Amino acid sequence: MDYKPLITLLAIVNPLAIVPFFIHYTQGFPREQRQRTILISSFSCFVVIATSAMAGLHILDFFGISLASFQVGGGMLLLTSALNMLNAQPAEAKATTHEMQDGAEKAAMGASIAVVPLTIPLLTGPATMSTVVIYAEKAKTFWQLATLVGYGVVIALATAACFALAQPIARVLGKTGINVMTRLMGLILAALAVEVMSDGLVKLFPALGH
Repeated sequence: MDYKPLITLLAIVNPLAIVPFFIHYTQGFPREQRQRTILISSFSCFVVIATSAMAGLHILDFFGISLASFQVGGGMLLLTSALNMLNAQPAEAKATTHEMQDGAEKAAMGASIAVVPLTIPLLTGPATMSTVVIYAEKAKTFWQLATLVGYGVVIALATAACFALAQPIARVLGKTGINVMTRLMGLILAALAVEVMSDGLVKLFPALGH
């Protein structure tokens, strides 16, 4: 079984790095609402990954985009995410100020912030979606595709666990510990990004493979 997609997705989603955002957005929430936020954000994370795996290639076909071009573009996006993480920023945490303000306003109004901004763009943004599509193309059998969707369940469970243990994790690791973990995942992601880009470049320019 190939665990590379799971490792890549864990590095990109990196729910541990989103713990401070979760704590910030759920401040003042009663226990029931916080648990509901955890449930919705985890399930939404799975839905994004599963949808990208099942329908991503069809969307590319619709727009007439070759997978090789998508791999190079997606690889560049992964590398950008990795550089953000090496600077101790979450991979997908490049939300605009407007999005952040919108999320804060929703929290203030008592509305659920589980989908925006926690799931999109903080947990699963363009880098996550492009990665899933790239690995979905490599899935040659139904079971390989089902495994990729199954990895979405693992990511969702990891997200739920990190959010449920948000307060203890923040106390134990502290800001420095979370930054170190984010940088380590960023280094792994950078190496995987180079591999994805090189694979796409060889498909676009076969001479590079010789």
